[in-house]
Amino acid sequence: MEVQKRKGEEEEEDRKMKLIKKTDERIVFQAKMDECLANAIRRMVNRVSVMAIDEVEIARNDSAMYDETLAHRLGLIPLKFDKTFKEDSVLKFKLDSKKEGTIYSGDLKGDIEVAYGEIPLTLLNPNQELKIKGKTKMGTAKEHAKFSPGILFYRNAAEIVMDKSFEKEISRIFPKVEIKEKGNKIVIKDNQEKGIADFCEGLAQKNKKPIEINDSNELVFTIESFGQMNAEEIFKKATDILKKELKSIPKTIK
Repeated sequence: MEVQKRKGEEEEEDRKMKLIKKTDERIVFQAKMDECLANAIRRMVNRVSVMAIDEVEIARNDSAMYDETLAHRLGLIPLKFDKTFKEDSVLKFKLDSKKEGTIYSGDLKGDIEVAYGEIPLTLLNPNQELKIKGKTKMGTAKEHAKFSPGILFYRNAAEIVMDKSFEKEISRIFPKVEIKEKGNKIVIKDNQEKGIADFCEGLAQKNKKPIEINDSNELVFTIESFGQMNAEEIFKKATDILKKELKSIPKTIK
C-alpha cells in the first residue's frame, strides 16, 4: 500500500508544471509532457474563436493607401474579446476622419474595442478624408490569420556540460541560470524563459573547448497573446478544445 502511494505521489510530481514567468500577454512554464501532446495543444490554439473585422465598406479614401491594403490592415487589428460573444455575434464600427497626420486603430468608433489604440493605419494630408464603416465576425485561425489569438511554442529543457572556466562569464550574462560544479566541469540547466544552449555552444567553439548538450524529457512552453484575451485563457481554451476532440473520437469510430 505504501509503495502504491509513493508511486502515485511520484506520478503526481511528474505532472506538475513549474511556472517561470506570467503576465497577461505571456506565460512561460516547464512541464514533463510528450511532444505529441504538446504539439496537439499548439495546434488547438488555431481553433480558439476570436472576433475580427471582416467586412469593410470604404465610402471615401483620399490617402495614398489602396483600399484593399487599408481593409487588410483593419482586419489584422486585435479586438478585445468579451465572454458574452457568441459564434454568431456581429459588431459594427466606423471611421470618419479629416484630421491631418496618422490615423490610428484607436480612431475606430462603434461597438468594438481595440486591444491596442496606437496601431498606425494610414496618413492623411490637408483636405483629405477617410470614411469607412464595417462589421466584425467570430472566427478561428484555420479560416484566416486575423482570427489568431496568439501563438504557443515549446522547446526541450536541456543539461549543458562544459569547461569550468566558462562559469563566471555565463553567470554574468545569465544570472538566473542554475549552475553546478562537477569536477573540472560545470553542469548548466537550460530551463528558463530564454534558451542558452546556442550561446554556450558558440562560446565553447570560439575557445575550442568540448561541450555536451543533453535534451531532457521536460518542455519549456511559451504562450504569447496578440491582445484579444490573456495568455492563460488561450491555453485553457486550447486544452478544452483538445479534450472535446478526444471525447468525440469513440463516437466517430462506431
